[in-house]
Amino acid sequence: MIKRYETKKIYVGDVAVGGDAPISVQSMTYSNTRDVEATVEQINRLHFAGCDIVRVAVPDMQDALALKAIKERISLPLVADIHFNHKLALVAAEVVDCIRINPGNIGSKDKVREVVKACRERKLPIRIGVNAGSLEKEFDNKYGPTAEAMVASAEYNIKFLEDMGFDDIKISLKASDVQRTVEAYRMLRPKNNYPFHLGVTEAGTIFHATIKSAIGLGTLLLEGIGDTMRVSITGELEEEIKVGRAILKDSGAAPEGLNIISCPTCGRIEADLVSAVSEIEKRTAHIKTPLNVSVMGCVVNAIGEAQHADVAIAYGKGKGLVMVKGEVVANLNEDKLVERFINEIEKMASND
Repeated sequence: MIKRYETKKIYVGDVAVGGDAPISVQSMTYSNTRDVEATVEQINRLHFAGCDIVRVAVPDMQDALALKAIKERISLPLVADIHFNHKLALVAAEVVDCIRINPGNIGSKDKVREVVKACRERKLPIRIGVNAGSLEKEFDNKYGPTAEAMVASAEYNIKFLEDMGFDDIKISLKASDVQRTVEAYRMLRPKNNYPFHLGVTEAGTIFHATIKSAIGLGTLLLEGIGDTMRVSITGELEEEIKVGRAILKDSGAAPEGLNIISCPTCGRIEADLVSAVSEIEKRTAHIKTPLNVSVMGCVVNAIGEAQHADVAIAYGKGKGLVMVKGEVVANLNEDKLVERFINEIEKMASND
């Protein structure tokens, strides 16, 4: 079990972030926020995909004024993403569950004070969102767009909020590449106990974003760093949630559902393993109980893997074994194996 850094617990609406709370998965709509119908539709899609917290862009006052109507029609906690104009944050703070500001572009200290006052009055957390591409000039000039600059910016803005008596904070340190992102989070983590929002920003389309996020976020999660996260994908909203959940599961940070162990394709396979695994994935997608299941296509590794799996198929020529906790429960023809295998998984999950 991964030991997470002990962090302060905050609340974004009714979702706890930090402390002993589960690591939450976030996403962000791409509609014009002022288009209430489109924004609500996207948020509902995210809700059914398993999203925990949703963020919307608030680039102008029309978008800020639409937040009330949106909030009334959704169940997910709502975060307002504010850049450049602090007055938008003041309007948003009246209805949303969290304010995200970029310290590099929100404006003067007096403007930040106004935002802090509004958030304190409604007990809203503030996410300090540091991006390598939009650092304050003083840090960019001194360090360049480096992990050191990102951490310096975060520390400066944390202290600024703390000096105003505000500590309902979460922090993100995002760069568009894995190395700077990981370095920044590692560097800042021992210096405070605020919850961290993880992400590699501007990660690209689903192929590259999945790889970058799996490496970056997976590395940090394995080190116990991270309390909430977003996988940034240029693409469909649901994919961000799907990939995020998979990273949590496969890193061991939040085991949920089936861990399917299956052979790579090779010349020893004695069954249509690709079709079998595909069917198993589809028919067990609803199962949330963490189970290790093995689907192996030849005798070389099949029995060894099966002995350590909760439920397993060990294929042979035209036939195979179904095993539960290392014990053979059925010896069947190939066309009967998947059905029995799924029945055993469902039985074990229902008894959990």
